[in-house]
This record gives sequence, structure tokens and C-alpha cells, in this order.
Amino acid sequence: MTFLDKFQDHAYALLRIVTGLLFLGHGTQKILSFPIEFPYPLNAMSTAAGVIELIGGILIILGLFTRPTAFLCSGMCAVGYWIAHGTKSLFPIANGGELIALYCFIFLFIATRGAGIWSLDNRT
Repeated sequence: MTFLDKFQDHAYALLRIVTGLLFLGHGTQKILSFPIEFPYPLNAMSTAAGVIELIGGILIILGLFTRPTAFLCSGMCAVGYWIAHGTKSLFPIANGGELIALYCFIFLFIATRGAGIWSLDNRT
């Protein structure tokens, strides 16, 4: 499907932006109780995760400090997976950790690839 080759940069930018928007939603839920309240009481770890999700989501959307931000977000997701899900079962489908595992690897990909087009890191 070579006809899609010319859209690689645009598709990657959309992946980065939409991932940032969705991740931001987790942060606003924890920190701002928006659009719905977080269903568990916040502790130090979930508050720290919320701050990373909030600030990291914004920076990923903007494509600003993209590589270090994505690396930090990936690491937070890896830790979150093993603390919240990995103790229940090894398999994400069995422990409910598919979403956080996917975020982990998308952010790792973004950290290796960089911001791409439509980003403040690559403004000309």
C-alpha cells in the first residue's frame, strides 16, 4: 500500500497528538476530577502519576521536550502496569492492563522517534 507512504509523517503526528490528548484525560481525571472523578482515593503515587499524565499529556500534544517527556511517561506506565496490574496476572488481557501497556510502548516509540511534524520541538 505505497499510496499511504506520503502520509507517514502526518499519521505519526496524529498518533502523538491523540495519544497525548487521551493521556491528558487520565491526568485531568486524577488531578482536576474532570470530566469525571477518579474512582479511588488519591495517594502519593496516584497523585504523582496524575501530575505526569497532566503535564506529560500537554507536552506530548505540543511536541515540546518530546523525547524526555515520552520516556518519562513510558517509564511511569511500566511501573504503573506492574504495581496495579502485573501482580494480578502476567497477561494484560487477564489483569486489565492492556491500556497502560499500550501507552507504555507508544510512549517508548515516541521517545525513540521524536516529535515529528506539527511540534514545537521542530518549529522552523
